[in-house]
Amino acid sequence: MLTEEHCVGLLEHHGIKPTANRIVVVKALASAMRPLLLAELESKIGTIDKSGIFRTLNIFKENHLVHLIEDGCQGVRYELCHSHHDDEDDDMHVHFHCTQCHTTFCIDNSPIPTVELPEGYTMSTANYVVKGICPDCNAKR
Repeated sequence: MLTEEHCVGLLEHHGIKPTANRIVVVKALASAMRPLLLAELESKIGTIDKSGIFRTLNIFKENHLVHLIEDGCQGVRYELCHSHHDDEDDDMHVHFHCTQCHTTFCIDNSPIPTVELPEGYTMSTANYVVKGICPDCNAKR
């Protein structure tokens, strides 16, 4: 769990003014340890309405503090970015989506494979989601 001081430092490093709501959202994302849907964040936080959380997430996205994962099932998930830069996301990694419990997990030690794009194309982001059954769901079978 991130301390408030660490959250403030993280926000400032990414050029984001550290308000009370922004600190709450950073803490919620950090404590989740996995990408969350907007509805999951709203439920987890409880003190900020959906539109406030969404606006905060957009500011975080613009400043490379979160990245979005589209798992192809339930919508967009948000994950705290462990990038060392405020102008790019340098920690893109593979995610695993369990088709049984519908949870998406970070596979931090597996970087997204390099994709050679044809001339003229410029990549801005990539999603790499492996789908299957997670260890908890496999154990229940």
